[in-house]
Amino acid sequence: MTAASLVPAEALANDRRFALALGSTRFDGGSPHWLPKSSFLELMKNEKLATLDTRYDDATDELVIFRDGKQVKRGKLTDPMGRALIEDFFSAYMKEETRGQPHVVEAKGDVTFSDVNSKVLSIINLASVHDLERVAGIELDPIRFRGNIYIEGLEPWAEFQWLGKKIGAGDAILKVTKRIDRCAAINVDPATGARGINLLKDLKRGFGHIDMGIYAVVEEGGSISVGDTIGVID
Repeated sequence: MTAASLVPAEALANDRRFALALGSTRFDGGSPHWLPKSSFLELMKNEKLATLDTRYDDATDELVIFRDGKQVKRGKLTDPMGRALIEDFFSAYMKEETRGQPHVVEAKGDVTFSDVNSKVLSIINLASVHDLERVAGIELDPIRFRGNIYIEGLEPWAEFQWLGKKIGAGDAILKVTKRIDRCAAINVDPATGARGINLLKDLKRGFGHIDMGIYAVVEEGGSISVGDTIGVID
């Protein structure tokens, strides 16, 4: 995305709105609630997901799935038939990893399917990613860290000094709430699904923690776009 509109106390539009719940997960669509990521198909345990590419259409709620550059399935996530098509595909593709028939679930109201039980934005400092590359000895695709906003121009790890502070981002004002502690999902190559490195170990060895990025809540809404200035408000 090159631009987005931020709304107070909300996540980025459509971020973590849908998830693929495991067949063993109990979820009431009429009264949705937060669940930990272990309730869903997710990269930490299901690295085969990274071998697929997906495209989501905001206007139609349609998800299109590609494998090796070829379209293999499409379905509208807000339509029962469309959800069934997507569920059947992942059941066949992921096999026993789904623990039964997976089901598409939707977060509504105050619910989010983020790693934390609140609506936040994730911000990644590219300089910190490059510093981790130095320690790990390999080039890293920043997509591994699944940020909503990627920033440059800071010193490595300077974003951690923003905790508890308000920052301006484009026309919006955010409050930084916590550092993002990472799980084994970052060890999965987002292009191939390979799990050949241990970035958690590299983070701990090089920096004494397993964090990458920060969470922030939107306090005052506004538009943000590529090239905007971001920083602490005096």
